[in-house]
Parts: sequence; structure tokens; C-alpha cells
Amino acid sequence: MTTQLLGLSGSLRAQSFNTSLLRAAQPLAGDATQLDAATLHGIPLYDGDLEQAEGTPAAVRALKERILASDGLLLVTPEYNNGIPGVFKNAIDWLSRPTPGMPDVFRDRPVAVIGASPGGFGTILSQAHWLPVLRTLGTHTWQGGRLMVSRASSVFGPDGSLLDDKVRQQLAEFLQGFAAFVAEANTPLRR
Repeated sequence: MTTQLLGLSGSLRAQSFNTSLLRAAQPLAGDATQLDAATLHGIPLYDGDLEQAEGTPAAVRALKERILASDGLLLVTPEYNNGIPGVFKNAIDWLSRPTPGMPDVFRDRPVAVIGASPGGFGTILSQAHWLPVLRTLGTHTWQGGRLMVSRASSVFGPDGSLLDDKVRQQLAEFLQGFAAFVAEANTPLRR
């Protein structure tokens, strides 16, 4: 059986290092793993009045459906000002809201976090800031590996291709470890 992972890039930028990292990860996931890619495009700023008046926005509902169809979720996070990007946190906040007819997308879901940054420390602080959020959401967070790509402008080409063989190997190892964790979790997440 194939393990279905969904990777979610936390950047809206067309030339995002994190979207490039996610795309580079797709062919490295292994033969028994399918890694699909998603972005945050179309998700509005969270507004309780909007939610009350109109319900869950279509872009949020569609992303929830993709998460529910996956066995595990890979968050691919930038780091802005030593923390979680607001646009990414906003999306997670929307996704955590109840939607009639849909189960909680985070409770007990295997989740891992990776990221790329132009700075020298990768996304170490952003990844650390995700931990209490993921704990609050009740995810089954994988702690078995770390991947923080630093100096991303030298790791990716102008077209977003991954140029660094060492990072490619680290990414492949990370994905294989996470996929094994997801497979071992053996929880009936597909609904």
C-alpha cells in the first residue's frame, strides 16, 4: 500500500525556497510513498465574522479535504523575523476551525516540519515555534529527523531546482524516515 503524504509550503512567493524544497522532495519520497504538494494561495485572513456569515472558505475546505485524504502532513516552513510566517499560521488557524461535515484534520495526524531560509541558521527558530502549535492541535509530530536548509540561495538554482547533492541526500533520508513513521503510526486517518 502506498503512503500518501501532503506537503504544504508556507510561502506565497512564486520563487519560494520552501516551495522549491517541496517540489524537490516529491521525486525523493520513495517508491512506496506519494508526496503531493499544496500551497496557501486563496486562503483569506482569518475573520470570525466572515466564518460566521459565510462558513468555511472554499480554499480552506479544499485544503482540508486534501489533508484528510493523506496519511501524513509535511509542513515546509519559511522563517520570517525568527518565527513562523503569519500567512502560514493564518492557514493553520483556518484549518483548525470546525467545518460541518468534516472531522478534525490535525488530531493524531502524523506531521513533520522542514524548511529553507537564505540565512545561516536555516529555519531552526521557525521549526521550534511550530512545536507548541502542533502539540496544541494534537498532531502526532515526528521527532525522528531534522532538516533546516540554510543559505538557500546557493542550494537552489534560478529555476528552483535543487543543486546541492548533500541536501538532496538529507532530504531523501528525512522523507524516508517520515514515511516509515507514518506507515508505522497505523492509524485509520482516511475518512
